[in-house]
This record gives sequence, C-alpha cells and structure tokens, in this order.
Amino acid sequence: MTLYVGTSGWQYRDWRGVLYPAGVPVRLWLEEYAGRFATVEINNAFYRLPTRENFEAWRGRVPGDFVVAVKASRYLTHIKRLKTPEEPVDRLLSHAAGLGDRLGPVLLQLPPNLRADPGLLDACLACFPADIRVAVEPRHDSWWTPEVRGVLEARRAALCWADVRARPAAPLWRTADWGYVRFHEGRAKPWPRYGRQALRTWAERIARAWSPAEDVFAYFNNDPNGAAVKDARAFAATARRARLAPTRTP
Repeated sequence: MTLYVGTSGWQYRDWRGVLYPAGVPVRLWLEEYAGRFATVEINNAFYRLPTRENFEAWRGRVPGDFVVAVKASRYLTHIKRLKTPEEPVDRLLSHAAGLGDRLGPVLLQLPPNLRADPGLLDACLACFPADIRVAVEPRHDSWWTPEVRGVLEARRAALCWADVRARPAAPLWRTADWGYVRFHEGRAKPWPRYGRQALRTWAERIARAWSPAEDVFAYFNNDPNGAAVKDARAFAATARRARLAPTRTP
C-alpha cells in the first residue's frame, strides 16, 4: 500500500516557522512544501476553481512523484447540489487536466443539509471518466443506506472516511479498491491537534481495510497553528509502526 500523507492546502501564514523557514518567500512555498510532502489536497478549489493555466503552473513547480487531490467546486456540490452535473464536472476536469499525471483523486464534499438521493449521486459520478478517482464526503445522516453504498461500489468511488474530534463522522465503508481519509479536528492540546492514540487507531483501521497493493490518501485539514503539518508527520511515523508505507513528510 502507498499511503499518501499530506495537508489540505499549503498557503497558511501561520505555517511560517513550522513548515516554511522565515527567509523563504510566499511565492516559493509550494516548492518548499513539495520537497517535504508528496501530496496535497487543493482545498481552495472549492471556493474558486483555478484556471487550467494555474493547474499547469503548479504542475511545473512540483516533482514528478507529487500527487494533487482536487476538492470539487462548490458550484457543483453546494449551488447545483449535484443536479445537471455534466457541465460543472466537465469544467472541473478540463481545468484540472492542467496537472497532467500529477492529478490524483477528486473530492466531492456534500453540503450538511443535502439529504440522500442515490440517483442524483449516481448520475453525477457517471459524468467522471473511469480513470478518475472520485471520493465522496456526505455530511447528512440520511446517506448511510445500503442503496447509497451500492452506488459508490458500482462506480468505484471511495466513501471519504472523515474524522471530526477524533471520531469517524461516517460509517467506515470500504467502497473502492483505494481509500480517502480527511482529518478535520482533533481533541488533543493545543487545539486542533490529534493525540497519539487517535492517530494510532486510524493507522490500524487503514491497515485492516486495504491491502499492500492498494492506495490510500490521507489529508489533514486542521490547519490552524500548523497542527496539520505536525499531525501529518506524527501520523506517518505511526503508520510506519503499523507496517504501512507512507509518503514523505517533514
């Protein structure tokens, strides 16, 4: 198994002195990040979809083994609410194609008030080519049904294993031959850090669910105070002790 470990974004001012040396200008932070991590989740694509030229420029600034996960635009998930998805999906993929072989999974994070609609989800997933990995993060309890699980499995889409305050926010369904995990907020101090036991539990869950031949992507979204950087590093160390093979971390 390749366990891709990274953070949700890289442009955080309070990471200076945590990940970025004081003398490194902001315009070089991506290069600095990519030298220390092998993957990132572009979280700000949710708020404003970058242009194809932006994606192409990022591709040229990272090494060949770097993988970029892209969070889908809120236009698709929160404004259209998955309805008539053809144009938004096509626009997302045509822009993200600028990443070339650096493009990793696409994340669909659904609104907390969007109730389950398996047919709508299936129609949306059908718009993605078979070679694009799609992870889905529902946030309303109505989604936890066998029908929804069946849609994800049939489309080989990964149910995002989301953690909030060191607890799973969803059933731990394995719906694809790859996995996607997001860490939103831990319970340790200082906030919003994760404790050793929480990270150890997640590493063990991943090791049980996927084989050594399968990929899992894990991103820390608890960015304040550099917590994501510190927790990603701690998680990678914990994963190695669980006989997993995480990508590089600081």
